[in-house]
Amino acid sequence: MGEMLKELKKALIIFGTLTLVLGLIYPLVMTGISQAVFPYQATGEMIKINGNVVGSELIGQNFEGPQYFQGRPSAIDYNASTSGGSNYGPTNQKLIDRVNETINEIKTNDNLSANATIPSDMVLASGSGLDRYISVESALIQVPRIAKERNISESAIKDLIQKTQETPFPGIGQPVVNVLKLNIALGGIH
Repeated sequence: MGEMLKELKKALIIFGTLTLVLGLIYPLVMTGISQAVFPYQATGEMIKINGNVVGSELIGQNFEGPQYFQGRPSAIDYNASTSGGSNYGPTNQKLIDRVNETINEIKTNDNLSANATIPSDMVLASGSGLDRYISVESALIQVPRIAKERNISESAIKDLIQKTQETPFPGIGQPVVNVLKLNIALGGIH
């Protein structure tokens, strides 16, 4: 019995030590180092305008109004405290109805012809529901509406899209634009 208590005491000491080191000290040290070395990234890459946080460069958000570029739909209403998609399969009637409704809204709002092709990223939510990017094609579809709403030239907006486009993986994939950054830059056009 005495030997068993010794072993239990050793196990508890090891457990307590590892909990303290790996559960408290290590995370605090790593957080401190990351905030010292990469302060912008460690705090969520928050974008500030006049000292006020307007969003994160990493997380999509909803933009209301026809004067803004619209991002991908979100199954979670861009709630950054959770992440996920609808989990509807391609034959699920709710998904089919939502996609058709979104296509019709886009065609109406952006004054597109009935047979216009809409890029999939404008009608399908991402797996996380927080995608910050849209394809350049999706941005270009929205140009006439935004130009009309803001009373600026379509060519100025197209130039802005060209200047703000990124390739998520350098050298791989199609160019995309960060919707928040694009809308912020749009505010600078007069």
